[in-house]
Amino acid sequence: MTAIRQEAIQMLEKVPEDKLGFVIQIMQGVNGLLGTTDVKEKEIVDINQFVMESTERGQDADKYVRELRDNDRF
Repeated sequence: MTAIRQEAIQMLEKVPEDKLGFVIQIMQGVNGLLGTTDVKEKEIVDINQFVMESTERGQDADKYVRELRDNDRF
C-alpha cells in the first residue's frame, strides 16, 4: 500500500459517520471525471406489490375504533 493511500484511509477514518455520504459523493464525482464508473444501476422495485387489497373488515375499522372509544368507561 502506498503512503498516499494510507494517508487517505487515515483521513477517512477520522470523518464522522454522518459526513461519509458527502465523501462518497465526492469520490463518485471524481470517478466520473476519470471515466471510471463503478456505480451499479439501481433495481427498480414495484411498490404496488406491497399494497394489500382492502377487506370488508378493514373498511369497518374506523367504525370499530369509534365503538371501542365510545364504550370505554374508564
